[in-house]
Amino acid sequence: MTRSRDITLEGSIERVTFHNPDNHFTIARLDAGGQAGQITILGHLPAPRAGERVRLTGQWEKHPRYGQQFRFSTCRVVMPEDLAGLEGMLASGSVKGIGPKLARRLVEHFGEDLMQVLESDPRALTEVKGIGPQTAARIARGWQHRREMRRLSEFLTNIGVSPVHGARIFTLYGENWEKVLQKDPYRLADDWPKAGFLIADAAARHMENPVDEGRRAAACICHLLEQAAESGHTYLARDDLFAACDARFNLDFHTVKASLEQLEQDLRLVQDTVDGGAAVYPAHLHRAECELGRRLTAKMSLPPEIPPAATGLRELLGRRLAISLSDEQLEALEGALHLPVAIITGGPGTGKTTLVRSLTVVLENLGRKVLLAAPTGRAARRLAGAAGRPAATIHKMLGYNLNSGSFERGPDDPLDCEAVIVDEASMVDLILMHNLVRAMPAGAQLILVGDVFQLPAIGPGNILADLMASGLVRAFELKTVFRQAAESTIIVNAHRVRTGRMPELVPWRPDRCDDFCFIEKHDPEEVVRCVVDLCTNTGWTRDLEINPRHNIQVLVPMHRGKVGTINLNQVLQQALNPGRQNPGGLPFRPGDKVMQLVNDYSREVFNGDIGQVLEIDPQDQVVRVLYGQRKVDYGFAEIDSLSLAYAISVHKAQGSEYPVVILPLLTQHYVLLQRNLLYTAITRAKQKVIIVGSAKAVRVAVRNNQDHRRLSGLAWRISENLATGKSGV
Repeated sequence: MTRSRDITLEGSIERVTFHNPDNHFTIARLDAGGQAGQITILGHLPAPRAGERVRLTGQWEKHPRYGQQFRFSTCRVVMPEDLAGLEGMLASGSVKGIGPKLARRLVEHFGEDLMQVLESDPRALTEVKGIGPQTAARIARGWQHRREMRRLSEFLTNIGVSPVHGARIFTLYGENWEKVLQKDPYRLADDWPKAGFLIADAAARHMENPVDEGRRAAACICHLLEQAAESGHTYLARDDLFAACDARFNLDFHTVKASLEQLEQDLRLVQDTVDGGAAVYPAHLHRAECELGRRLTAKMSLPPEIPPAATGLRELLGRRLAISLSDEQLEALEGALHLPVAIITGGPGTGKTTLVRSLTVVLENLGRKVLLAAPTGRAARRLAGAAGRPAATIHKMLGYNLNSGSFERGPDDPLDCEAVIVDEASMVDLILMHNLVRAMPAGAQLILVGDVFQLPAIGPGNILADLMASGLVRAFELKTVFRQAAESTIIVNAHRVRTGRMPELVPWRPDRCDDFCFIEKHDPEEVVRCVVDLCTNTGWTRDLEINPRHNIQVLVPMHRGKVGTINLNQVLQQALNPGRQNPGGLPFRPGDKVMQLVNDYSREVFNGDIGQVLEIDPQDQVVRVLYGQRKVDYGFAEIDSLSLAYAISVHKAQGSEYPVVILPLLTQHYVLLQRNLLYTAITRAKQKVIIVGSAKAVRVAVRNNQDHRRLSGLAWRISENLATGKSGV
C-alpha cells in the first residue's frame, strides 16, 4: 500500500552508481523523460542493470549536498514492449552469459519469439551460431535466476513487506523460495530469527494453502521470546505471553497452550516457575541461567587459598605502585582477596581503576596467575593501559570459534589461571557470563568491576544487579570521590544525576573553560545547527588542543528523527569532511569517522570500535579503515557492518571514553529519557560535556529512574540454591 504522498516514476536506468549485493541497496541514475529528465534514485533493487526500464514508487528527498533525489520503496521491472527494448535489456548484461553481440544475434534469429524461447524452450538457443549446450544452459540459469529475484521482490511488495528482505530470503532458499513459502511460510521464522516471523505471517495470508494455526502459534511464541531477549529479558511471564499472542496476533488460548507444550517437547523452550510466577524461557537462556546460578553457588562454597590478611598491603602497593589506598579501597581490596566471587562497584572518580591495579599486583605477589578481561575491545585496551598488563576481550580469552559460534574454552579445557578480573562488568550479558564461569577452574577467583548504575548489557540478563540482589555475592561499593576527581564538574554532575539530583547546568560560553556546559534549545533544527556549529567552531577546540573530527563524540538517545544519529551523521559528515561523492556512491569518504556495528572475530574488530576511513578503492572495491595503528579492509559488499560515527547512540558508547561529549537532549526523546542513560552519557567524557537541548528534558531524564525492569530469574535461582543447599553443576 502506498502512502498518500507517494508518487510513481517510470524510466530507464542509465547508470548504476552503487549496488550492494547483500541487501540490494542501489544508487543509480534514471532517465525519467519529460520534465524530470535524469535523476538520482536510491532504494533496494535486485541486480540492477543499465538499460532496464523500471516503474518506481516513492518520494522525493533533498540531500544536503547532492540536492533532489528520489528514494523509492517499491520497484517493478517493466518488460520491454518491442524487440529493440528486449535487445537493450539483454545487452545490458542483465542476464549472465549474454552481452551486446550475442543479444543482437538472438534477436535477429528468434525475433518476437525470443521471450518465449528464454521462458520455456532454452534448448532452442543452440540454434544460434556460437551457442552450445553449456552456454544455452548458462543463459537459461541466468534468465531464471533473474526472473525469480524479480518475482520475489514483487511478491514482497504485494504483501506489504520491504523488498530489502528479498536478498536474505533468496540467500536462504534461492529459486525455490516460492515452493518453500507455499509449503510452510513459517519455516522462514525458524531460519531467520527475529525478522522472519513477521515476513512469514504476511506471506501466509497471501498463500493458497490454509494457514496451520498451530504452526503459526509456535512461530509466534518463538518470535515473542526472541523480541524479549532483544530487550534484555531472559524469559516472559506465561500470562503476558498468552496476552501478547491474543492481542497482537489474534491467537486463541488453547492453540497457544498446545503449541507451548509441543515446543517444550521439542526442547526449544522451557516452562518454569520464577519466584512463584509461571515463566517461559528460550531453552538456551534457561540452561545458561540455571547452570550459571549453580556454578556460582558452588564456587562460593570454595574459598580461595589466600594467606591470612596481610598487614603489609599498604607498604607493598606503595613500593610497587607508589600509591596509597584509602580505608574504603583497602577494605574492598582485602575483602575481594578472600572471596571466591566479589563485585567492586562505584561511580566515576571513586578509584575503581586504582583498585584493579592494586588487586592485580597483590594477587601476582601471592603467586596467583591473573587474567584481565573486558567485554569489548575498547574496554580491554583501556584496562590493559590502566593495569600495565595484557588484557583481552572475554570472547578472545575464551577462544571464540567463528565457524561453530561456540567457545573453545570450557569445563574440558579450562582457563589457565587462579583469578579473573573483569572490568566494565555491567556490559556482560547472561550468555557471556555463563561461558566465562564454566571455563574457569573451580578454585579460581572471579572479581567483577563495574558501575551498576550504567546502562545494562545489550544482550539478555542483568548480571551485576542480579548478583548484588541474590545475597550470594558481596559487593564493595566505592562511594568517596577523590579530591582530584571532585574538582571535575563532569564527575560532580554525574554523581548528582546518579542520586537523582539535577546537574548544574552552566550556560555555555566559548571563552570559558567550564567542563560541563548547557545550551538551551527547543527546536530540533536549532539543536542540529548548534551541534554542527560546536563541532566546526575551531576556537574552543583549539584551546583544548583537540581535533573536532576525531575527539568530539556526539551521543544521542535514538537513531531516527532530526536529532537522531542518522540525520546528524549526514549533516556532520558534510560539515566536518566535505567533498564530492565517492566513486561507487558509497556513504563514506576518505577521512570519515566510522564505527563497526558487529563483532568480527576474523578481522579482530568489534561492535562499537571506531576508526577512520583511509581510502576507498573503486577498482578493487575495497574500503580501508584505520583502527588505532591497524588497517582493516572491507569489500564494498561488506560495508553494512560499518556506519558513520560522528554521532552514535549512548548504548554504543558504553565502555568508551571521549575527550568531549556533546549530548543533544529534547523532550522528543521522551521514551528514552532515563536516569541511567543520562548518567552513562555524561560519564563517557574526559574533558568536557556540552548538553544541547531543553532543561525540561534533562529534568525528565533525572526523575525517570523507572528503567524498564529486566525479567531475569538469576537472583531468585541463586537465593533458592542458598536456601535449599543446592550447588554444583
